[in-house]
Amino acid sequence: CLSTRAYICRWGRGLVTVRLRTNSSCPFDSILFLLIFPVRNRLREIVGASTNWKDHQQALAERTSLSQYLAQSQDELPAKTMKDSAVEAHLPLGSQPALREKYLNYHNSVRFGRILEDLDSLAVLICYSHTWNKELKRSPLSIVTALVDKIDMRKNIIYPDCDIKFTGHVTWVGKTSIEAKMHVSQCHDGAYTDVLDATFVMVARDPENKRAAFINPLKLESPEEKAIFQQGEINKTRRVELSTASLLKVAPAAEERTLIHNLFLNTLDTRTVSFRSRILSPNSVWMEDAKMKGLEICHPQERNIFNRIFGGFLMRKAYELGWANACAFAGCRPTLVAVDDIIFRKPVEIGSLLLLSSQVCYTEGMHIQVRVHTEVLDPLTRQHSTTNVFHFTFCVEKDIPAVVPQSYGESMLYLDGKRHFDETMRSQASAGRAYITKPVSCSESG
Repeated sequence: CLSTRAYICRWGRGLVTVRLRTNSSCPFDSILFLLIFPVRNRLREIVGASTNWKDHQQALAERTSLSQYLAQSQDELPAKTMKDSAVEAHLPLGSQPALREKYLNYHNSVRFGRILEDLDSLAVLICYSHTWNKELKRSPLSIVTALVDKIDMRKNIIYPDCDIKFTGHVTWVGKTSIEAKMHVSQCHDGAYTDVLDATFVMVARDPENKRAAFINPLKLESPEEKAIFQQGEINKTRRVELSTASLLKVAPAAEERTLIHNLFLNTLDTRTVSFRSRILSPNSVWMEDAKMKGLEICHPQERNIFNRIFGGFLMRKAYELGWANACAFAGCRPTLVAVDDIIFRKPVEIGSLLLLSSQVCYTEGMHIQVRVHTEVLDPLTRQHSTTNVFHFTFCVEKDIPAVVPQSYGESMLYLDGKRHFDETMRSQASAGRAYITKPVSCSESG
């Protein structure tokens, strides 16, 4: 939403603050403008993180002293507005061809896993913009990703030779958690078109990342902002309801139990009277045969500003495995429809052995629902600890086999996949923007 009426107020290390005149079409009179690749360096500056792995212990020790600047209650902190956290970042794939190599895939499109990494970094920067205290050189807060509520795709192709724009701001806050919404668009044929909408939920912790920390309340300045904030409240309520109804906690609903029983009956061998004799229906695949696994050794190169493994890296690896799983299952290239309900259960430490397991858990028509589970293996104790669960919805251009569960555990995965798929379809049907932005032509964008 930057125009030729904008003027530069401050420049520093790839970061530009742009203030717009009142006759600008931008809904915010001030917005943080930057290129996407310095974002992680900017985050290191905000928290005082070391750029050298050998110095990370000293940097962590120095952050401990920042605890004295933490608020003892939210009432001590000044309210911030949505415009205070507004950020616009550009990925100049069109104007800077040297960047394309990192983002290019062999289909001559953009690697979506790289976009996930950029979204995660930008979400953290948005939240630090909301909580920033200009009187301090470093933030005492450790802001980390708690979950990715939703990413809805608005187009199938992301061009590798056209500039991409990320915009976003804080849309809801609790006492220690923040919701940030982002919109990605791409300049093509002279105008920016929608690529995706993303909703991230972050949490604020103390400098040692051991306990929750209070964040600034949000001041709402217009009916539109009040509606956006209310949507954040609705999102929070929905997440609580979904967690309460989780199949890991309660039994399936009556119609879900009927569905599973019908699947069971359809695979019984009618020539026998045995519950254990099962036969696949035509054009079906057992869930056991729709898996794919991977392993990552977690090196310091992939660390975040708090010297754990970067959440965006975990998302990229999970997405790429899920995509490969869907591709192998369907026998053709899948297209991402949505990313849903990514949960970060615990951080992944440097040096961990990260096990990734992808499962096609539900199919319908031309759609494939994939669940990726990641866990850390301690080679000394041989204990496994779940770190993340990812849900991806893909689409292909042909009907695909039905995936069929055999065990009770697989049946629960099947129902969980169906729930996520149904939620994605509802979201796609009622797609709307819960953020403040206006489309502009490529020539108007800064």
